[in-house]
Amino acid sequence: MAEINIAKNYDPKEFEKRIYKNWEEKGYFTPEVDPDKKPYTILMPPPNITGQLHLGHALDGTLQDYLIRVKRMQGFSSLWLPGEDHASIATEVKVEQELLKNGIKKKELGREGFLDKVWEWSDTYRERIKTQYKSLGISADYTREKFTMDESMNKAVKEVFVKLYNDDLIYKGNRIVNWCPNCQTAISDAEIEYEEQEGHFWHINYPLEDGSGYIEIATTRPETLLGDTAVAVNPEDPRYEHLIGKNLILPLVGRKIPIVADDYVGIDFGTGAVKITPAHDPNDYQVGKRHNLEEINIMNKNASIVDGYGRYSGMNRYEARKAMIEDLDKQGLLVKIKDHAHNVGTHDRCGETIEPITSPQWYVKMKPLAEPALEVVRSGEVKFVPERFSKTYYNWMENIQDWCISRQLWWGHRVPVWYCEECGEIMVSVDDVHECTKCHSTNIKQDEDVLDTWFSSALWPFSTLGWPEETPDLKYFYPTDVLVTGYDIIFFWVARMIFSSLYCMNKIPFHTVFIHGIVRDGEGKKMSKSLGNGVDPLEVIDKYGADALRFMLLTGNAPGNDIRYFEEKVESGRNFANKIWNASRFVMMNLDEELMEKYKDCKEYTLADKWILSRMNTVVKEVTENIEKYELGIASQKVYDFMWTEFCDWYIELAKPVLYGEDEKAKGIALNVLNTVLKTGLQLLHPAMPYITEEIYCNLPGVVESITISSWPEFSEELESLESEDHMNYVIEAIKALRNVRAEMNVPPSRKAKVIIHTTEGREAFEKGRTYFEKLASASEVEFIETKEEATDNMVSTITKGAELFMPLLDLVDIEKELERLNKEKEKLEKEIDRVEKKLSNERFISKAPESVVNEEKEKGEKYKEMFNSVVERINALK
Repeated sequence: MAEINIAKNYDPKEFEKRIYKNWEEKGYFTPEVDPDKKPYTILMPPPNITGQLHLGHALDGTLQDYLIRVKRMQGFSSLWLPGEDHASIATEVKVEQELLKNGIKKKELGREGFLDKVWEWSDTYRERIKTQYKSLGISADYTREKFTMDESMNKAVKEVFVKLYNDDLIYKGNRIVNWCPNCQTAISDAEIEYEEQEGHFWHINYPLEDGSGYIEIATTRPETLLGDTAVAVNPEDPRYEHLIGKNLILPLVGRKIPIVADDYVGIDFGTGAVKITPAHDPNDYQVGKRHNLEEINIMNKNASIVDGYGRYSGMNRYEARKAMIEDLDKQGLLVKIKDHAHNVGTHDRCGETIEPITSPQWYVKMKPLAEPALEVVRSGEVKFVPERFSKTYYNWMENIQDWCISRQLWWGHRVPVWYCEECGEIMVSVDDVHECTKCHSTNIKQDEDVLDTWFSSALWPFSTLGWPEETPDLKYFYPTDVLVTGYDIIFFWVARMIFSSLYCMNKIPFHTVFIHGIVRDGEGKKMSKSLGNGVDPLEVIDKYGADALRFMLLTGNAPGNDIRYFEEKVESGRNFANKIWNASRFVMMNLDEELMEKYKDCKEYTLADKWILSRMNTVVKEVTENIEKYELGIASQKVYDFMWTEFCDWYIELAKPVLYGEDEKAKGIALNVLNTVLKTGLQLLHPAMPYITEEIYCNLPGVVESITISSWPEFSEELESLESEDHMNYVIEAIKALRNVRAEMNVPPSRKAKVIIHTTEGREAFEKGRTYFEKLASASEVEFIETKEEATDNMVSTITKGAELFMPLLDLVDIEKELERLNKEKEKLEKEIDRVEKKLSNERFISKAPESVVNEEKEKGEKYKEMFNSVVERINALK
């Protein structure tokens, strides 16, 4: 028995950490700038430093790791650059919540003190994220790790801001924005989640200035009435055309406001008259611009009413709403209140209802940047996989609005703009400004705002590689190759990286955007802590091993589609690993290196040898093609089917008689085939299950170093033998058919039976497979007949591909013993049938027993009768 260098039982805990440490120490994941190699680059979508990684991160990381491991094995200088995102709003909210638990308020600490706390948080969670990813087995180059708040990244952010400003693509404007009263910052449309809430339509009468009557309006936000500067009607509406140009008296305020005509108002919607509040509604804002209406902001940053509005001032928006409705009712101006369910925008980070307000913010002009970014996707220079997601990209980019990039936060990249307190000069600079460039005053102040998180994330493809410096990494690894990401951030991030890269680098950031879905629970629900259905990847890894989790995520994956998480599928992945482990131990146990060396060049293959080598070769070709199409789930499933069924269940069993035989040459050839197929199978499996494949591969003969840097298998025309695959298919199907018959008749494998074959096609295949019938179908001998009539009576038969197979009944069973057993079974069934019939004829039972119980007894009776008839038929056949 050969020496076996792997443990008897598969236990991933025993080797996963050891293997990862070795990979890192050997520097396998740190590629060099090598002009003799082609580069291949993937940049990790940086996870937010707001907490634990979840299954979505595990899926994203596994898909990227799969691709990078394949390319590394294919000889590319493969860089997978990892990093983390500072996530300004989300992180600031988290840290603020943690401080409040200890009774500490953000403002009490001041900006610098608070930022010190955020940096502490950042250091802790970045390390945690890194540890979690490494547990998953990802082969990212952590020597090049980046954080969006690194000094080098900050330099890139400032460089881009200044470049955009100098090119007249950045401006400051007082425009309507989505405002979060809780976080007290502007947020983008993409950061809003809409949820249906029960609300009301309040119908209010606005008196005409001349006292001739009223116009009735309906609103879901009556508190914004304070900021109304007009009421709009449709110019074609006959109800109001005589009032256009007249004035109304704004209830509760007493201000005169005009009645304006605008096509924005639907004649058939509501009352046909709409209150216009330009400072608190994006549609009203546009109407206000068309009619030169005043913009009156009636809310503070916390959504309380500003000074100047009597008792409402200082009230929060909902308190003010209640008070105003009471006052309108007292004044006889409240017409009615109707229930109304409607979608309300909430901040996706804190859940607060958004308040549209006008606010001075920094904006990027998007039209000039969007057009070239659209063109590279239209032309196919950048492609989406699946292609259907390009429509999502087009829809957003073709209707893009200017991008509000400023946030009223402390954590993030500070806007690189300084204001002179003496002369009002505005200075935009990459470097800190200490003196006014105009009046030379030192009384200057930097803009308080920070930039939207996505502003720095948009630069990720090139800032991570050293831009704006001309670094060797930037020259060699840019453009990157594939972006792997979820469909939920196509407009958040993908689009912004494309236009930023074109603007700064004059090159696309990547040629492919590989889109995946999200991981849902077994019922298809989105996973979350609040729903209680979240799954911690580390707990799964601790229970089943990283390879099992990775394999589950891969085999359930199709590009662009969501996947469902089932623990049973993770367990199935572990069972597969266990199968590979045991099969590998069997191979190792029988390996004889001296004998293998002696016959390494001998090609006197059996049908089984040719078949498994050809199947291996075909799988290599198909899997490689699937990977090129990003069909990683299909590729993984094909490796699974090949290794589990064809290699473990069939070839190893077919090879056992040779290994246990006396023919030295045949044994040497079989061992070389076993070793070759096992190694190749492990290499194909490695991107999906890196740990187990490394542990086994490194203990096989002739292996110099890690499977991580071994060569990816390539298709060989020399190994292709479609005839052998076809022939072996006949044999395998026939063996399965014979086994099924024996199993139905409870014939033990030790009982041999003659197999008689009448072929309709594939005679040569059955001839070549003669020995396999003897070893794997318990055939005492194999005989071929020319016509079916040559098969005598008392034969059991079965149909298979290309043939009808016969076995003498007497070879399979001892008739006397079988008749004895069947007669006992018959008596037993007769008693059961009699018992059931007596029960069902008992009127007392029928009347008192529940209907379900009665029906159950009837079903039992029918089942026993079927079994009885079957046994009688069997007895008659044997007689």
